Amino acid sequence: RPLPLAPRASAHTASTPAPATPAPLRPVVALSVEDGAVMREFQEDAERLLEAVYREEAPRWGEGEMSEEPELSVVICSDRFIAELNKQWRGKDEPTDVLTFPQDDPTILGDIIISKETAERQATERSHSLEDELRILLVHGLFHIFGYDHEDSEEDLEEMASREKWAMKEMGWKGSGLITAAGELH
Repeated sequence: RPLPLAPRASAHTASTPAPATPAPLRPVVALSVEDGAVMREFQEDAERLLEAVYREEAPRWGEGEMSEEPELSVVICSDRFIAELNKQWRGKDEPTDVLTFPQDDPTILGDIIISKETAERQATERSHSLEDELRILLVHGLFHIFGYDHEDSEEDLEEMASREKWAMKEMGWKGSGLITAAGELH
């Protein structure tokens, strides 16, 4: 599936409570790894995370808008590949750790692009494993897919950091999220 024409950030609105008996979800994560390595455990992590976050966030759209099979594309790539996307879509001629391309669709949620090379550097700098860093970047990217944006205001930064902390704890993963790890909170 091709990337959308342009990345989009959407404003977060307050979520409504989830239904008492939610429908069974069958999240679909299409994982592409540029170097050809198979990362089955990471795909399972992504599917579990998508299910947990989707249940929590999708009710904002209204019950009729939820999908039983939400789809997410996750690409693990090189610095070179993500730098090309970063230049094309954000005007920044450098690699970054994670880019997101949300869709306005309750079934096809969008694309999360993660640089494995940047993730490896950040894992070393932050004294944790590559697996932990990939999870942190996945959580961060997924909340961008759901419309959170930490660059608009201090309030939005704190809200997104709080959601990241919730997700990391909900999944039983190490860390508190990218915003906290990067020291963005003031």
